[in-house]
Amino acid sequence: MMGILDRFRLDGEVAVVTGAGKGIGRAIAIALAEAGADVALASRTQADLDSVAREIEALGRRALPLATDATDGAALDHLAAETGRQLDKLSIWVNNAGGIPDATPRYLTRTPEDNFDAQIALNLKAVWQGATVAARHMGADGGAIINISSRAAFGPQVKNGPYGAAKAAVNSLTSTLSVELAPKIRVNAVAPGPVPTENFDECMGTDTPEKRAKLLEMIGIPMGRYGEPEDIAAAVVFMASPASSWVTGQCLYVTGGR
Repeated sequence: MMGILDRFRLDGEVAVVTGAGKGIGRAIAIALAEAGADVALASRTQADLDSVAREIEALGRRALPLATDATDGAALDHLAAETGRQLDKLSIWVNNAGGIPDATPRYLTRTPEDNFDAQIALNLKAVWQGATVAARHMGADGGAIINISSRAAFGPQVKNGPYGAAKAAVNSLTSTLSVELAPKIRVNAVAPGPVPTENFDECMGTDTPEKRAKLLEMIGIPMGRYGEPEDIAAAVVFMASPASSWVTGQCLYVTGGR
């Protein structure tokens, strides 16, 4: 019988992580490797992926860094095919790529159509494309798809409406896909609260410790700190592993209590 800690292991699994070059995506990729998985890494910047690949290989796992535009369905299909060809299978897919493309939060009523379309393409359409590509390429044993949502999916998001709407739609997409793909493939989401990544700092103007501290006080997070990329990575490892084998269609909010 598998021990409880063994249920969190990912030995023999192969994962794809989009947006893996930095921030939360980087932490997710490394965490999956630490749990035993080989990892295909996708983002637009090859140099970032190569750096993460070296860290994964230092852990004794295989890494496949492939520059990929997550909003391009054909590129995602190529990523999945190459993962299966070079790493032998595909059993975990993490739709992590997202954010505000031009790092400018906007009111819904003041958002130009092209900016709205860009946010939907990156934060919603790319998740749908990634999930459907993953489902086509996962073998008979199935696997797990994890979509990175956001705390912004819940409640009104003044001056961040397009992003919040896209992430709320990700939660709906996750729920529906979990039924469509069960029991072969589990589909869940992880919704981070405020994690000071590069994109977060650009969007919020928190480029100094003082500005970060002031915003933290304004937000009022019960746990008294910002999230770290590893907080999100740990939740993804759980959702990818046998520890969550009876969990599907759920969104786990990792927000420090806010």
